[in-house]
Amino acid sequence: MAGCGILSAVNLNYHAGARNTIKLGSSSSSSTDSSISLSFGGSESLRLGFPSTRATIRLRNHGSPFRVVCIDYPRPQLENTVNFLEAAYLSSTFRASPRPAKPLKVVIAGAGLAGLSTAKYLADAGHKPILLEARDVLGGKVAAWKDEDGDWYETGLHIFFGAYPNVQNLFGELGINDRLQWKEHSMIFAMPSKPGEFSRFDFAEVLPAPINGIWAILRNNEMLTWPEKVKFAIGLLPAMLGGQAYVEAQDGVSVKEWMRKQGIPDRVTDEVFIAMSKALNFINPDELSMQCILIALNRFLQEKHGSKMAFLDGNPPERLCMPIVDHIQSLGGEVHLNSRIQKIELNDDGTVKNFLLNNGKVIEGDAYVSAAPVDILKLLLPDNWKGIPYFQRLEKLVGVPVINVHIWFDRKLKNTYDHLLFSRSPLLSVYADMSVTCKEYYNPNQSMLELVFAPAEEWISCSDEDIIGATMSELAKLFPDEISADQSKAKILKYHVVKTPRSVYKTVPNCEPCRPIQRSPIEGFYLAGDYTKQKYLASMEGAVLSGKFCAQAIVQDSELLATRGQKRIAQASFI
Repeated sequence: MAGCGILSAVNLNYHAGARNTIKLGSSSSSSTDSSISLSFGGSESLRLGFPSTRATIRLRNHGSPFRVVCIDYPRPQLENTVNFLEAAYLSSTFRASPRPAKPLKVVIAGAGLAGLSTAKYLADAGHKPILLEARDVLGGKVAAWKDEDGDWYETGLHIFFGAYPNVQNLFGELGINDRLQWKEHSMIFAMPSKPGEFSRFDFAEVLPAPINGIWAILRNNEMLTWPEKVKFAIGLLPAMLGGQAYVEAQDGVSVKEWMRKQGIPDRVTDEVFIAMSKALNFINPDELSMQCILIALNRFLQEKHGSKMAFLDGNPPERLCMPIVDHIQSLGGEVHLNSRIQKIELNDDGTVKNFLLNNGKVIEGDAYVSAAPVDILKLLLPDNWKGIPYFQRLEKLVGVPVINVHIWFDRKLKNTYDHLLFSRSPLLSVYADMSVTCKEYYNPNQSMLELVFAPAEEWISCSDEDIIGATMSELAKLFPDEISADQSKAKILKYHVVKTPRSVYKTVPNCEPCRPIQRSPIEGFYLAGDYTKQKYLASMEGAVLSGKFCAQAIVQDSELLATRGQKRIAQASFI
C-alpha cells in the first residue's frame, strides 16, 4: 500500500424496480438480490451483496447514482520498532530450528488465537500439531457466526493495534497484511454532558513518540482542564522514571486507588479511565489492576504507532483463522472441529496418557497443550493435579463476563465515524458502525452498530430483549437526533446478542503472581492462552505471544519428549 491515503470512488446504480421493503421478523425467498462491486485501494475488489433477509432490504431506484467515497489509510511503519523486531526474531527461530528426525505429535485443545498460534509455530519448527476445537467454529474469543440472512455476528469488537508486534508479524508471515483496515491515528470519545458530540485525541504523524501522544493530550481541552492535565502528568512521573519494575509493582493496586494515591483528581478517572478500563478488560477502575493501564500507556506512548488502530476487513474465522489453518495443514498439521475434550486421562506416573473426546475418540501424542480458556482448563484438571501449587494458583484467575451486541438499523446513521468510538456510557464500552469500518460488512444505506456491553456481570443472565432495550436507551444519548429508545426514529431491523459468561481473565489486583508459565510441572503438558505469563495481558496479542512461548517450550523440550515417547513405545512392546 502506498504511503498516503487511497481514495476509491464508485457509482452505485441500483436495479430498476427494486422494492423498498423493510420488515422486522419477516423473510422472503422470491426476491432477486442486488449486488455492488466496490474496489478499495491496496486490496482485491469487494462484492457487496444485499440478500433477502429476515429484515429484508430492497433499494428503490431514484434515477440517480449514489456516490460513495472510501478511504484506506496506509499501513504504518512498524518494522523498525524494538518490539516488532523481537517478535520477528522469535518467529524466525522456529523456521530456523533443526528439522527433527521424527516430528513430535503435539495434541492441542482449543483453536482460539492461542491454540492456532501454538500449532502454527510448532508446524514451522517441523513438528505435527493436532489441533482440536470443541465447537464448530474457529477463533475462540474471536469466533463469529453467519445468520440465516448471510450476516455475520461476532464474539467481540476486535481492534488490532500497532503495538501488537506478534500479531502484526503473524499477518505478515501469512501474507495477509492487506486484510487490516487502518484508521486515522485518533482516539474518539463521546461526550455524555453534550449528547451527540465527541472529543478527539489526534496523534500528529510528523511527531515521534512519546511527543505525539503528549501533544494529543495537550491539544484536547474538552475532557480535561489544564490543572487536571498537570496533576495527571505529575502523577505519572514515577511510572515514567521507574520503568518496568515500577509498572509490575502496581499489580496489587486498583486504578482508582492508584489515581488517588498519586493525587490525581477523581474527574480524570471518570473522564478517561472508566472508558479505558472497560475497553481493556470490561471492568471499572475500582476493580482493574493499575498494572494493566500502565502497560497499555507504556505501549501507546513509547511507540509512535502503538495506539493506531485497524479493523479486520471481514469475519475473523475466515479472514484471520483460516489462513493460519491453511498454513498448519500445508506443513502436515491437522485441525479438527467438533472435538470437545471430555477428560485428560493419565498414566500411572501422573503424566498425560491421552485426551478422551466426548465422541469417545482417544487422541494420543508426544506432548499435550491446553489452549482453552482458564475456566475450561480448571474444569478439566485431573484430581491428581489439583494439589500442585502451579494449578492451585489458577483459582485466582476467573474469566470476566462480556456481552457483544449487534443492531441493524433501517437507515444510515450520520453521527458516527469510520473508527472505534469510546461511548463513556455506564452500560456500554466501545462501539463502531461496522457498515462503515469493515469492508465485508459495508452497506451504504443501513448502519450496523456493534457494541460491547460492559461491565456485564449484572446483565449476563438477562434476556436479549432487556439488553437491547437498555442498549437503545444509551444509544439515544449518543445519537439524540437519530435514535430514540422507543424506535420512533431509527427502527431496528434485527439484532444479535452474544453472551460470553467467561471471557478473558479478570485483571484484578494481585492476580499477576497466579499467571502460569507455559511449561507446566507435568512433563509433556503445556499451557497457552492470554492468562499465561506474557507481557501483553488479556489481549489478542497476549494470546498469540503465549502460543509462541508454548511452542518455544515444546521445541526446547523436543529431545526429552522424543526420548520419553520412545520409552513408552518400548514398554508397550515389552508388555
